[in-house]
Amino acid sequence: MLAGMKIYSDFPLRRGLQILADFLAISFIGLGIWLGFSVGVAIGALAEIGRQISTAGQGFKGAMSDAAQVLGDLPIVGSAARVPFDAASGTGGMLETAGNSTEGFITWVGVILGTVVSGSIVWVVLLLWVRKRVSFIKEATEASRLAKLDDGADLLALRGLVHGSSKELSKVSANPVEDWRNGRTEVIKKLSAIELKFAGVRPRRVLSRIAP
Repeated sequence: MLAGMKIYSDFPLRRGLQILADFLAISFIGLGIWLGFSVGVAIGALAEIGRQISTAGQGFKGAMSDAAQVLGDLPIVGSAARVPFDAASGTGGMLETAGNSTEGFITWVGVILGTVVSGSIVWVVLLLWVRKRVSFIKEATEASRLAKLDDGADLLALRGLVHGSSKELSKVSANPVEDWRNGRTEVIKKLSAIELKFAGVRPRRVLSRIAP
C-alpha cells in the first residue's frame, strides 16, 4: 500500500515548492522546540533567587542554632538566653522553606511556559502543513490508482468535471458534461488530464490506456 503512495507531485515546479514547504515546516518545528526550551531555561534561571533565599535561610538557621546551643550551656541564664536565638533559628527555617518553594515554583513555571511556547508553534505548523500534505497525498495516490483501472479514465474524467475551472472546461468542449455522458474519447482524455494535473500526476499513462 505504501509502495503506491505518491508523496510529491510529478510536476517539477509544484514538487519543488512541496519540498521547500516541507523543509520550512520542519525548520519551524525545530525552531519552535528550541524557542520553547530557551524560554524554559530563561525562566528557570530565575529559580536561582529561590536557591539563594534557601541558602541564606539555611545559613541563618544554622548560625542561630549554634548560638542557641552555646548560650544554652551557660549556667543559670542558659535556658532564658537561648530563647530568642531558637526563635531566630525557626525564622531561618521558614526562610529556607520559602526559598525552596520559590525555586520549585519558578522551575515548574519555566517548564510549563516552555512547553506551551514550543507546543503552540509546533501545533500551528502541523495544522497548516500536515493538512495540506495529507490532502495532496490522498488525492495524488487515489488519482494514480484510478489511472490503473480499466474504467479509470471515466472516473477521472468525472472528477475533472468537478475540479476543472470554467476556462479549462471550455477548452475541452462546448458541452463537456454531455460529451462525457456520450463517451467521447477525446473529451474523456482531456477531462482525465485535467484531474490528473490537479492531483499532481502526469496524465500520459492513463491517456495511453484510452483507445483512440
